[in-house]
Parts: sequence; structure tokens; C-alpha cells
Amino acid sequence: MAETVLTEQQGRVLIVRLSNPPHNFMNRAMVLELEDLLERLEGDDSVGAVVLTGEPPDSFITHYDVGEILRGSEQIGRELPPSVAGPALRASGAISKLPGGRDALLRSPAGGLVELRRIHDVFARMNALDKVLIAAINGVATGGGCELALACDLRLISSEGGPIGLPEMTLGIIPGAGGTQRMTRLLGAGKALELILEGRTLGPAEAVEAGLVHRVVEAAGLLPEAIATAERLSRRSPASVAAAKRAVYEGGSGSLEHGLHVERAAFMSVAASPPALRAMREYERELSEGGQPPWRDPDAIRRWQDGTATDLEAD
Repeated sequence: MAETVLTEQQGRVLIVRLSNPPHNFMNRAMVLELEDLLERLEGDDSVGAVVLTGEPPDSFITHYDVGEILRGSEQIGRELPPSVAGPALRASGAISKLPGGRDALLRSPAGGLVELRRIHDVFARMNALDKVLIAAINGVATGGGCELALACDLRLISSEGGPIGLPEMTLGIIPGAGGTQRMTRLLGAGKALELILEGRTLGPAEAVEAGLVHRVVEAAGLLPEAIATAERLSRRSPASVAAAKRAVYEGGSGSLEHGLHVERAAFMSVAASPPALRAMREYERELSEGGQPPWRDPDAIRRWQDGTATDLEAD
């Protein structure tokens, strides 16, 4: 079987091209390859940022393979009320952690639950990764494609890209790979619920206006812009990237008190790290020698923002 996750490393940037012709659907095989990729990245200090894009020129990820969802639903065999579905998911999660448990569940009517948990785990690992993940949305990104983009840290979209959104309601289901939660945290409950209920997808300009993506880039410049952004952010300290993501993703989803606790813990986890100490000492040196904070000087601002003022990625 051909690989669906193709990688190419340029310096500290890993470019990931998603390829599943003819429709560029996400499917079980692609999720397994993404899972393997994340496992490798978690121990790879040579990569500081990752760009994900679609291999076909007109598709990021069209959506998750509906045929796979249908077969998984048929495997369950009956409609599960929420009071049953929740405990079933928790039980399948516990069993899948046992030796041979996941394979046994895949052969059972609970196989669909295992695959659903797997994609949630993959996206959660993306949020916890100590590297910046950038979605370069070059084409259609609906359903699972939108959810993959939402699991990235930054989203750039081609001027010819999209549509992007969560149209699952039109199939009698709801987004199932984190879309309801990540879109709500990004856009707010009111806007997210409207888009989900309507099954509405957005073009590039609408997506930026709604806050679903960060910016639109001319089609020819999308990948170069994403790579340039990744190169700049790959110079950040991996520990501080992980800490910032933890503070935002974990802390920002609960109460203010909880979020502030997560932020304090994340701050303390990196404040005395060697890269942070080097950077703060360099800042103090520039302040002492220049007589004013570096942030008052446009050239200094650029050096600090693009990471060339320090070597934060070391250690």
C-alpha cells in the first residue's frame, strides 16, 4: 500500500504532504501513519516546526472517508444513547491499553470506537508536541480535513483554497474528531454552533473573517510562506513551545483559576532552562550596552522575533 504521509526535511522544518488519491480522503491508514510520524517527532530534536499540506493542488484533506465511518457505524450495529456511548468509549479505552486489547477490539463491534479514540489521541498529541504545527491549506478542507487543520497551531489558507468547515450535520452525524470542541474554543459557542448546524463551509476570505484561519496567502506563495513561518518559529525553545501550547490548549479550556494555575506551572517549567537563561542574559546585555530595551529598535525587534538574537532551539 502506498504511503499517504510524505515527509521532507529542510533544516529544522519538516514538510508533510498528505496524499491519498483520487479524492485525498483521510482514512485509517493515514491516521496510523500520522500516529507513527508523531511518535518519531516526539524524540527528534532536529525538527522545530512542521508544515502540513495536501499533495494534490486542489485538496488539503477533502474529508474523512465516509465509507469507513459507515462501516464502523454498521459494525456497532445499533444506535447508542449518550448514557451508553460514554461508558462504552471509556471501557474501550481501558481495554485498548491492555496487551492485545486494541487488536481484539478492532475485530469486535467496538472497532469503530477504537478508531474514533485513535484520531482523538493523534490530534491531542499534536497539541502537546514541542514543535509548532502549521496547516498550509491548499484546497478543500472539510470534515476531518478541517479538524486536522484545527489541531494545528497555525492555519494559512491559499487564496484558491477551501472550502473549509464541518458539514457533518448534512449526513445525519456531527463532527467526531474534535471539531465541535476546537471550533468552539476558536470561534466561540454561538458562531461555532451556527456553522456546525448549518453544515456551512467557508471560502478563504470568510474563514479569515470568522477567525477559523490566520491569514490568506496567494496560491503560489502558500507553501513558501508556511515554510518561512515555520523556519522562524522553529528557532523557539522546544520546552517553551510545549509550555505555551499546554497553557493555551489545556489552561484555556477551563475556568480562569484553572488556566492561571496551568500557566504558572508552564512558566515555572521553562523559566530556569538553559535556553531561557541564555536569552534573558542576552537581553540584559543588549539593554545594558544599548541603553534602551531592544524592543524599541525595529531591527532588534526583528532579530528577537525571528529567533536570530539567541539560540533558543539548543539544548
